Amino acid sequence: MGPGFFMIAILGCADGSAACTPVATMPTRYESRAACEAATVAALDQAGDFDFPTVTAQCRPAQAPAAQRSTAKPLPAATAQG
Repeated sequence: MGPGFFMIAILGCADGSAACTPVATMPTRYESRAACEAATVAALDQAGDFDFPTVTAQCRPAQAPAAQRSTAKPLPAATAQG
């Protein structure tokens, strides 16, 4: 298995943070989970307004750059749902 990449997902959560919905994906890729987690506070500051009682950031595995070019479309900086 090759090196991992991580991206920050912004989640909007209902009362009690029990039910969270992805509302945005930040465009920056991080080469380690630690680097990704270190950037979550800044990502929340940039995420914008979402109509949820709680908004949180979570690091998630991402595809390698070559794989993204061949199988996935680029994600926007923030995509609101609702």
